Parts: sequence; C-alpha cells; structure tokens
Amino acid sequence: MNEQADNPPKAGVIDVGGVPHMRDAKGALMPVELIKPKDRLMDEEVRKVVGFAQELSGRISRFKGHVFDDLGSLDALLAQEYGAKIGGAKGNRTYMSYDGLMRVQIRVADQIEFGPELQQAKVLVDECLNEWSADSRPEIRALITKAFDTDKEGQINRSEIFMLLQLDIDDERWKEAMRAIKEAIRVVGSKTYQRFQIRDHADAGWDTITIDLAKA
Repeated sequence: MNEQADNPPKAGVIDVGGVPHMRDAKGALMPVELIKPKDRLMDEEVRKVVGFAQELSGRISRFKGHVFDDLGSLDALLAQEYGAKIGGAKGNRTYMSYDGLMRVQIRVADQIEFGPELQQAKVLVDECLNEWSADSRPEIRALITKAFDTDKEGQINRSEIFMLLQLDIDDERWKEAMRAIKEAIRVVGSKTYQRFQIRDHADAGWDTITIDLAKA
C-alpha cells in the first residue's frame, strides 16, 4: 500500500525531494523539522479557521443570491397573477409572514460623496464661528467641529454634516453654507441590503437575525 497516499501532506506543506517543507512569509522554503512547534501549531489552526470562514462566506453569498432570486420570483408572480406590486420607487420592499411574526426587508441605500462645494461651505461656517462670541452656541460649535473633522480613513462624518442642515440659524453666510452643502451632495450609486426580523407576538418589537460577524 502506498504510504504517501494513506498520509497525504497537510495543507501548506510542500514535498521537496521527499522532505516536507513549508513556505515562510518571505517565500523561502523551510524544512518542517526546523520550524518551531508553536509556529506549526499556529499555522495549522489558522488554516483550519480560515477554511471554515471561506466556506461560511461562500454559503452566505449563495444565501443572499437565493434570497434575491426567490423574492424576485415572488414579485413577478404577484404582479402577473394579482397585479400587485411590493415596495416603492426606490426599491425598498417588505415581505411579511401571515401571522405577522416574521418579515424580510430589502433596503436600497444611496451611496453619497461630497463635491468641492463642501470646502466653500466650511469656509463660510468658519467665518460664522469666528464672529460668534466664544460663549455662545457651544453645542453648535461642537457639532460643527465634529462634522468637518475626518475619521481614521479620511472620510467626512456624513451623519453630522446632515445634522448641520437641520439647524435653523438666521445668518446669511450660514444659509449660503448650507446651500453649498446641498449642492456638494453627489449620489454615486446605491447598495441593496437584506434584513431578516422576527418577534414573539404582534405587539412585540422586532429582533434582527444577525448574520454580520462584527455584530454577532
């Protein structure tokens, strides 16, 4: 019986002239017998966990595809048989079980970027801040500072920018700055999300079924 066939090489192990090797982070081949046991153990565990993660990722991708296909077929059937349409112009849709205890939501969110007009808005807002007395409107000052500050990835804090648009401030420069912000908004695409929710009874709040690992 072929001993090599009965004991196939482990993942990451390369046979070189009958001697098992592993490739290090620099690409060099290292005989397994010279690799520290702790490094081999870590390699084995990482490969196992990443393998599970890849399998799960594939299953989730296939699941999402099936959801869109199944709900698309349902939409077509409802339109053909009953002349019914679910959802609005933006593509947001909600599907509910008959007992009202389960629902699937499809949400389409705009992907937004800001154009160069945002910089002009910041100049006008800074002028307002410089002329307002230091003791006035501290909460607005804090909001403005946070809105135009960038996060770790260099992105503008969009939610805070939109909060500025809700403020009612009687200053012509402020109003001009808000107009510049509105003109800076660019819808560059959209992303579709799936949400699955359940509840115990009709008066209970909805619990979202978590699929995102970061929120699990």
